[in-house]
Order: sequence, then C-alpha cells, then structure tokens
Amino acid sequence: MTIEARIRELGNRHRSLDETIRAEISRPSTDSLRVRELKQQKLRLKEEITSLEQRTY
Repeated sequence: MTIEARIRELGNRHRSLDETIRAEISRPSTDSLRVRELKQQKLRLKEEITSLEQRTY
C-alpha cells in the first residue's frame, strides 16, 4: 500500500470516528468514557496521518 493510500484510509477512519463521536454526544445518555476513548483513537489517527504526510515531502 502506498503512503497516499494509507493516508486516505486513515482519513476515512478519522471521519468515521468523528461521526461516531457526534452520534454518541447527541444521545440522551452519553457515555463520557466511550467518547473519551473515541477521541483518543481519533487523535492517534491524526498523529499518524501527520507523520505520514511529513514523509511524503
């Protein structure tokens, strides 16, 4: 898999997590622990994307 393809895949997962977080927050009984875990996953993905993007330049 090329770096560009990996970045796209991670970007898709990042957007998916963002949607999942929004859905969880909008629920009447929000699970704050789950939201925190999802946000941590999202941050790790963003860090990996940034790292890969820096390698392409």
